[in-house]
Amino acid sequence: MKIIVLGAGIIGISTAWHLLELGHEVTVVDRQSDAAMETSFGNAGQISVSYCEPWANRDAPLKALKWMFSKDAPLLFRPRLDWQQWRWSLLFLGQCNDAAFERNVQQLVALGAYSHAALKDVVTATGIDYQRLEHGIAHYYTDQKSFDTAGEAAALMRKYGVSRQVVSSDDLLRIEPAFSAFAHRIVGGTYTPSDESGDARLFTQALAQRCAARGATFYYGHDVVRLNKAGDTMASIAIRPVASDASGAKPLVLTADQFVVACGSYSAPLLRTVGVDLPIYPGKGYSATFKLLQPGKAPRVSTIDDEKKIAMSRLGDSLRVAGTIEVGDYNLSLDNAVARARCQMLSERIEAVLPGVCDTRNEAQGGTPQYWAGLRPATPTNVPYIGQTKVNKLWVNAGHGTLGWTHGAGSGKALAELMSGQQPDMAFNFQA
Repeated sequence: MKIIVLGAGIIGISTAWHLLELGHEVTVVDRQSDAAMETSFGNAGQISVSYCEPWANRDAPLKALKWMFSKDAPLLFRPRLDWQQWRWSLLFLGQCNDAAFERNVQQLVALGAYSHAALKDVVTATGIDYQRLEHGIAHYYTDQKSFDTAGEAAALMRKYGVSRQVVSSDDLLRIEPAFSAFAHRIVGGTYTPSDESGDARLFTQALAQRCAARGATFYYGHDVVRLNKAGDTMASIAIRPVASDASGAKPLVLTADQFVVACGSYSAPLLRTVGVDLPIYPGKGYSATFKLLQPGKAPRVSTIDDEKKIAMSRLGDSLRVAGTIEVGDYNLSLDNAVARARCQMLSERIEAVLPGVCDTRNEAQGGTPQYWAGLRPATPTNVPYIGQTKVNKLWVNAGHGTLGWTHGAGSGKALAELMSGQQPDMAFNFQA
């Protein structure tokens, strides 16, 4: 079949790769000049099969209310006059109970395990180098009450086949000695040796190049002007170069046998133009990439800081730190009070946890931190939509929230299998 994939992030490129593997003809469209230039560009770098808990849990509503007045809160809800935001929020509240939490965990772990296996297969087949570290993921706690609940979460993960271990503070520091200067604050942690880390952008761009080498056609720098239906069936898409001097150019119409929307947070508004209404809403996440001043003292185990809800991963000669969710709109600006506070929090926390290890100085002080914001396409359950929509020939692969890198390879493989009439080998509720 001839298939058009809209979106060249980790989800879209993984879908394209696996479609090529199954013998299809693939065209990829993206408005950026290269793959992985939006949400896949600057994430935390974790392949976190074992740390995939949904945002929606029994404690989330109270925490969200408490955090509404803190600019650097882990989850910041910014109310707007936007029906889609309020609908998403009501659906989110409906997931804030133990039964829904466990049901969503089961789905996320199933997809994560399938995806991790798929990623390893792709790496073996391609030899892509993406600053991969296979040292697991650790999670440290600075609050005894929070640590007391770690065993419950670890037990739930083990129930679904994930070996998350509860460890003492001494054990955690043996696993990752880099946090010794912060040891007086750490009360304990958890550790999963099977997880890993790496640069999602490097991987995605390298995989896109391999797709092109296998015959895939790429329309980089092109906006999707519209999806065209004929009755209840997708017929074509219209695209146009992003360049401002081409705004008046006649759109290029592309036809195909099947179409895939994998545009992250922008999938929902695009799909609504053809009557497919999915509750995917953007969660603005932040990251900072710091140059290492003392590489020998930097962590090699990718780690989660429970207090600040941030993750850090060693990427070559840099440390990537990412976290926080701001549920507001599609604004990616870093030049406002909230954004500045959240970026400053990342710098201050890393300096406190790893003093002197990274160059956390701001530009005015001569430092070179690379701050970034991306829109995480969140569903109320955190479970993505993967499957065929109610419009014939139109498929979706979107809504992965903070787990796009973790679930990317498997989501692409699963959708390619579904489109080829196969059934992916995992217990997952494929829907769109």
